[in-house]
Amino acid sequence: MFTPIKNKKLYRLVIDQIQEMILDGKLKKGDKLPSERDLSNQLKISRTSIREALRALEIVGLVESRQGEGNFIKGSMESSIFEPLSVMFMLSGGRPQDILEVRRIIEVEGAILAAKEINDSQKEELMEIMNQLRNAKDEKESSEFDRKLHYMIAKCTGNHIIVNLFNVISALMKDFIKDARWEILKANKSQEFLVNQHQVICDAIVENDHVKAGLAMKEHIEYIYNVVEELNDKW
Repeated sequence: MFTPIKNKKLYRLVIDQIQEMILDGKLKKGDKLPSERDLSNQLKISRTSIREALRALEIVGLVESRQGEGNFIKGSMESSIFEPLSVMFMLSGGRPQDILEVRRIIEVEGAILAAKEINDSQKEELMEIMNQLRNAKDEKESSEFDRKLHYMIAKCTGNHIIVNLFNVISALMKDFIKDARWEILKANKSQEFLVNQHQVICDAIVENDHVKAGLAMKEHIEYIYNVVEELNDKW
């Protein structure tokens, strides 16, 4: 299964080989890797080099170690994207607007794609979430359905990378744009205004109107961007 390795940087080549097997589809998410001993025998290198490689892969989020079970290919890329992005954002002195600019790129195109790819059952689910958002009892519930709605739109694209990127951006917003929604609601705009923006987006997607869906999402994200920009001094 694995190819014996002969090189000074052995652990690095172990990493490369596992990454290639993931890209080639020979290793899939959830697959259990051979034990350290088996990998050592197959690759003809020391268990120390195997441990170094597995540790590096765990740090970048490709592999997870489960106590008493072994090492597995991780099922989600979110943490492997989020953690380095989060550190980079802090070290570079990133602004809340930086996050929203990325969100605009992903979600506007995501809404366009969702309008093209959405199926009938997804249309029903999307509108059900929209109704839950409209009938939310309080701000906490409203915020939950808001995120759920945007996640569902990402899901309707049928593109798993978009879904994962949405979750990463959502996590960054939660960490670095705290209480953003509450500040938005205080900025002379009612809850109904935001709900209506979401309704226009959902209606366009359900109607398979990708042009209208993209424009509506762009308007929504740009509104949030402008409010956050005005309130940037508070963060």
